[in-house]
Amino acid sequence: MDSVTKKPQKARKRSWWKWTRDDVELSLLGLPTFTWFALFSYLPMFGLIIAFKKYRIFPKQSFLGNLLQSDWVGLDNFEFFLKNNTFTMLLRNTLLYNLVFIVLNIVIPVGLAMMINELYSRRKSKVYQTAMFFPHFLSWVVVSYFVYAFLNPDKGLLNNMIVSLGGESIKWYSSPQYWPFILVFMNLWKGVGYNMVVYLATITGIDHSLYEAAMLDGASKWQQAKYITLPLMKTILITMFILNIGKIFYSDFGLFWQVTQGLPNSLHKVASTFDTFIYSALQGSTPIGRTAAASMFQSVCCCATILLANFIVSKIDPESAII
Repeated sequence: MDSVTKKPQKARKRSWWKWTRDDVELSLLGLPTFTWFALFSYLPMFGLIIAFKKYRIFPKQSFLGNLLQSDWVGLDNFEFFLKNNTFTMLLRNTLLYNLVFIVLNIVIPVGLAMMINELYSRRKSKVYQTAMFFPHFLSWVVVSYFVYAFLNPDKGLLNNMIVSLGGESIKWYSSPQYWPFILVFMNLWKGVGYNMVVYLATITGIDHSLYEAAMLDGASKWQQAKYITLPLMKTILITMFILNIGKIFYSDFGLFWQVTQGLPNSLHKVASTFDTFIYSALQGSTPIGRTAAASMFQSVCCCATILLANFIVSKIDPESAII
């Protein structure tokens, strides 16, 4: 019997304006999010031009009118910020603190997540998770009062312990050598629980049959963690690393300002960052264009950093890259 050959029919191209019912429903679901980002994330970006102007206030003019009538100064505001005497110190503090935070907030939460995952009692596991996660919800303003109760020079709990053991009381807020350790400890205390829960969720999603097979082969707990848990956590570890690298030029303002009780002059060299500099400049007489230039510098550097980190990851392991 002769076979009848039929020419394959070309698939009809749907016009871009012919939406299906699913397209309309999904678009309506995404409309509130799109509106929120348009109003609060993209529309305010028009204000970036203030970093390139010498902002002045004119009589009977709105903020927008003042902004448009102010003189253009090009990159003078950025030049003032980059040539500031404290720029090198601010850059050093911001980068070094963030590098320490990134490393410790990966290593310690991963270790805690792996240990809690090994607990046989689910009740104890929930108790430990809750206890470590609770500080994440506390404001730095509240935390600063607890820190002050410990570090108060006169009646602080820590000084009372030192004196009772035969030592001399320490003026903590006038002793800059202690604060790098205090700031790192407070950052870990507040953030380790949140990061631990993220990694613990990844660990609980690993197929338990892999561990059972490893146990039958005589693998120890360390070998199971080394050859099963950590390799399967690679994607989330790289993702969290890239996201944290994207904030490396920013600092937690509450940590560096509130915990230090307003960043006194004695702690200026060890606790000042870009964010505290911008806040202090806004509180002083520094023109707003120069503070806007400093903030824009942070944003541009963070964008370049996260793109560079993602590019390097995409060359080493394309599946783990975000973009």
